Amino acid sequence: MLGNLVRYLDSVVARDPAPRSRWEVLLYPGVWALFFHKIAHRLFRADLFFLARVVNHVSRFLTAIDIHPGATIGKNFFIDHGFTVIGETAEIGDNVTIYQCVTLGGSNPTNGKGGKRHPTLLDNVIVGSGAQIIGPVTVGRRARVGASAVVTEDVPEGATMIGVKARSTLVKAETYAKEFMPYGTPCKEPCEPVGSQRVDELEEQVAALRAQVDALLKLRETELREAELATEPARKGV
Repeated sequence: MLGNLVRYLDSVVARDPAPRSRWEVLLYPGVWALFFHKIAHRLFRADLFFLARVVNHVSRFLTAIDIHPGATIGKNFFIDHGFTVIGETAEIGDNVTIYQCVTLGGSNPTNGKGGKRHPTLLDNVIVGSGAQIIGPVTVGRRARVGASAVVTEDVPEGATMIGVKARSTLVKAETYAKEFMPYGTPCKEPCEPVGSQRVDELEEQVAALRAQVDALLKLRETELREAELATEPARKGV
């Protein structure tokens, strides 16, 4: 048991450069939330639902992390910081990393039955801060969900998802980051046109529209002059 704890703490240290020792990791709210969840999950599996909820509420009060007792979690799960919500039917594989303010939320079943309502995260997934993964979707192995992304469809293995609604950047995790990508978001290469590029495109469009308007105004002025010249002899004759 002690060996498993040491391996878990080492896995956290490998993903987080902040702690100077394993002792610091023991103070992480995500570690305590996982500890309480193991107790609540066993109570839940034993149909002791009320007691499981009591443990869940104590954990949420102490850690600001809400993991439903029914959620299934694999090895070396790491929640960095906190303020995370994980639903009842969520399934999390091994070596998954979730940053702060993430929601693994459920969809509203149209058939009135509970069933599988929450996401499934396979092994080695990284979910960036503020990301929302909603419904019974599957996030493939080694996939990365960028900060503040909203995922409502299955994510292919190794894909990097960003945006609202999330879309793939076509930057595969296997080629971009062989081991670990903090916050699930690539930073060295642009995933999509950056803000300045978008502004440049808009400025070009505005300039083109102005040129068209100027051309139309000049054409209108020419037509008015021609019309005045055509009617001038008639006015003089009068």
